[in-house]
Amino acid sequence: MGHATILFLALISLSFFALSCYASGTLSALPKSLLVTSSPKAGQVLKAGEVNMTVTWSFNKTFPDGTDSAYKTVKVKLCYAPISQKDRGWRKTEDELKKDRTCQHKIVTKPYSASTNSFTWAIARDIPSATYFVRAYVFDAKDKEVAYGQATDAAKKTNLFEVEAITGRHASLDIASVCFSIFAIVSLAGFFYLEKRKARTSQQK
Repeated sequence: MGHATILFLALISLSFFALSCYASGTLSALPKSLLVTSSPKAGQVLKAGEVNMTVTWSFNKTFPDGTDSAYKTVKVKLCYAPISQKDRGWRKTEDELKKDRTCQHKIVTKPYSASTNSFTWAIARDIPSATYFVRAYVFDAKDKEVAYGQATDAAKKTNLFEVEAITGRHASLDIASVCFSIFAIVSLAGFFYLEKRKARTSQQK
């Protein structure tokens, strides 16, 4: 075998190695080996800071035994649905995991277990209004993504729900505002009454 042939084969091997390394950092290269469900019904509106939701996940046993031998940690996240990503580059979906901005909100991180796992999450007060779904990433001992699962279909159109952000208005503030308004009206009426009475007194003198 000539040097040129050896060099050619080496270059091919390196190319395949590079592609393999790149692919391992993409969502499309990960096996969808987790079954994930979330408690909100499709189209349900949840209020941030007020409502809880439950997420469950487990290993998909249709995969061969030993598939999950390197699984160490599961990170469950709240992810933006396509309708809430439109014209919002900061939420853009990228296949390359390091660039992907779909799943920005952490729900929970737990050690991996093949059995059914469940976590009830109080929706954080800082979650913005949007349409969401839930996704779980699996990491190995080196904290590298090795698998995933999500509570929606591949097109991210099913089992979507909405979160309504906190507006900053509270009933106590509304009540106080009403009271101050009434006080201002009564004070103004009293002022006009006193001024009118004062004017009449001056005319009588």
